[in-house]
Amino acid sequence: MDKAETALELFRNNFNCAQSVFTAFCEDYGLPRDTALKLTSGLGGGVRCGEICGAASGAVLVIGLSCGHSILGDMQAKELCNKETVEFMKRFRERNGSRVCRDILGIDISVGDNRVKAKEQNLFNTVCVSMVSSAVEILENMGY
Repeated sequence: MDKAETALELFRNNFNCAQSVFTAFCEDYGLPRDTALKLTSGLGGGVRCGEICGAASGAVLVIGLSCGHSILGDMQAKELCNKETVEFMKRFRERNGSRVCRDILGIDISVGDNRVKAKEQNLFNTVCVSMVSSAVEILENMGY
């Protein structure tokens, strides 16, 4: 199964968009699947407040897991991670029109009964599926 299929299978099995994207890549970088799922649990729905798209958040975590800096003074790794993150976010916005969950969905699912309305409009099975696929494809095109 390829990364996009893995991510979409996770998403269709009630994992959020961030969990789905991040977990599709985590084992490539030595992180156990269950740990990845736990780490990203709160990132869906724009960190549960309609902000940055969870699929994008999950992708940025993949970038950090791959090239993030962890050694004091390693400015080269820090700069690389920053550069890759900026590039990913640029591509994601260009492709999807926004990086913000409520703008992408056209509804702020953190307010009132808007989450129910989004479900009724099938947004999670259409728009969110597209964001998960998009994030995975952009990561793969960037070499992750």
